[in-house]
Amino acid sequence: MKIGIIIFLVLSIYLNTITLQQKEKNIEQSIVFELKDKEILEQLFYVFKDDKNTPVSDLIVKVGTYFKETPYKAATLEINPDDEKLVINLREMDCTTFAENVLAISLTIKNGNSTFEKFVAELQNIRYRDGEIDGYTSRNHYFSDWIFENDRMGIVKSVSKEIAGTPYRKTINFMSTHPESYLQLKNHPEMQKIIAEREREISMRKTYYVPKEKIGDFESKLEEGDIVGITSRVDGLDISHVGILVRKDGRIHLIHASTTAEKVVVSDNSLEEYLLKSKSVTGIMVARPQ
Repeated sequence: MKIGIIIFLVLSIYLNTITLQQKEKNIEQSIVFELKDKEILEQLFYVFKDDKNTPVSDLIVKVGTYFKETPYKAATLEINPDDEKLVINLREMDCTTFAENVLAISLTIKNGNSTFEKFVAELQNIRYRDGEIDGYTSRNHYFSDWIFENDRMGIVKSVSKEIAGTPYRKTINFMSTHPESYLQLKNHPEMQKIIAEREREISMRKTYYVPKEKIGDFESKLEEGDIVGITSRVDGLDISHVGILVRKDGRIHLIHASTTAEKVVVSDNSLEEYLLKSKSVTGIMVARPQ
């Protein structure tokens, strides 16, 4: 009887090991990354190894600050327009991938399972609808949609309504009306219909934002670690830039991958000043990590 139990346990361990190895192999086949990305991640996990119990908002600020001076690079996800995979690039980022990477790393640390595989799972959940990669159209392309989907999954909470209560009314259709600007849509016209349908869903939602003229009035309701999408005046586009809020000299500032500075920086101006000096933006949508 004991021998049978021992054989069963050994066989179970063997099968679990094979399953884990296959899972890790499948993960690596479905993602794009470089060895340097793993090295950066391991270094981050070491630096923040004692931060499991740190509030997630504080951890997001710490991790975001760690990435200061990281070079800005646009379109890091568009490596292969015909084969959508999870792209991991911690060496260079645009504004959205900066926020996604910081959030995914922070959630991985909070989970207490600081591994590459756990980070991959967190990033995929954040970036794709329902956490599933099903081609280019499954990515959360519009950031207001990103907030909606991640709120629905309990990863963040959309707090723009409770902060300012100002409805955001706009028809979202930039991608479907500018398919030539997106190589995937240009090469695969059949995707345009799927994107257009998603845009109609986004446009029909009751969405809220904080107008830039009211940032000063509501600044006390903004918190460090909040992820914000900066709303745009461009026709058909909801959000043109993304960043994370930090407090500096008693005011709320933005840490972001800046196209002007060409790297991750903390804004010299307060968030209010940063927004008011730009004619092309109208305010912010706020997502609070959970």
